[in-house]
Amino acid sequence: MGIPGERRRTVWRGVVIGWALVVAVAGGLTLWMQDSAEPGGPYVWEQTNPDEPPDLPPCPTPEDAVAVACAYGTYTESD
Repeated sequence: MGIPGERRRTVWRGVVIGWALVVAVAGGLTLWMQDSAEPGGPYVWEQTNPDEPPDLPPCPTPEDAVAVACAYGTYTESD
C-alpha cells in the first residue's frame, strides 16, 4: 500500500509547486507589462526660472465652434 500519509504529502507538494509556478509567471507578466507601459527614455531635467511666466500653448480655435473657453492656472506663493 505504501507509507501512511504519502499520498497527502504528494498532493501538498504538487499544490506548493503549482502555486510557486503561478506566482513566478504572474510576477514575470507584471514586470513585462509594467515595462511596456512606460514611455521611452532618455529622461532629462528641465531648467526653469520661477520668475518667468510659463510658456502656455495657444488656446485652440476650431472653425466650426461659436465660443471656445480656455483656462490656465498658475501657482504663486503667498506669505
